Amino acid sequence: MKDNLVRFGVAMESSLIEQLDALAQERGCNRSELLRDLTRAEVSRTALDDRVPAFAAVTLVYNHHVRELSERLTSLQHDLGEQVRSTMHVHLDREHCLEVIVMRGRSDELKAVTGRMIGTRGVIQGGAEYVAESTLSLTGTGRRVHQHDGHEPHSHPHAHSHPHAHPPALTKPSAKRTAKARLGKIAKASRKSR
Repeated sequence: MKDNLVRFGVAMESSLIEQLDALAQERGCNRSELLRDLTRAEVSRTALDDRVPAFAAVTLVYNHHVRELSERLTSLQHDLGEQVRSTMHVHLDREHCLEVIVMRGRSDELKAVTGRMIGTRGVIQGGAEYVAESTLSLTGTGRRVHQHDGHEPHSHPHAHSHPHAHPPALTKPSAKRTAKARLGKIAKASRKSR
């Protein structure tokens, strides 16, 4: 469903506007795009206060030499079953690994398991980003809802050459390029340290 843009005025301190403009320039966008992104993030964060369907991207950095750490993290993921949508494992150096786990489930359950993962002995650093499904205008099938020429809102399936469903895209292409660039830098740094 197409949402109309509404123009409005916002009053801010000049120093805050300077910081906003610097952040927009750093991200390669304008004030409006940045304010929309920040607003969406806050609306999504607030929606997560309830027990709602959500996505989580969990990032863990850990020492893989810690006894049974890999097994404990794998066990937590297996206990979640289909809620774990994807994982990526990167060797940072001879001792440290980076793991990214993408999950889909109820926000309170995702937060609880994320806390257990980050709190596991041997995890050096961890963090998570949560996105409430309701902020993405998704149907229960995981398909984005849209509208054509005044018809009822609906979604369409899409064809695959392989036999599994894809979760909906969660990031803008520019954010994907940024994530790939960061992972490339991590991998490059890892190769240099060897």
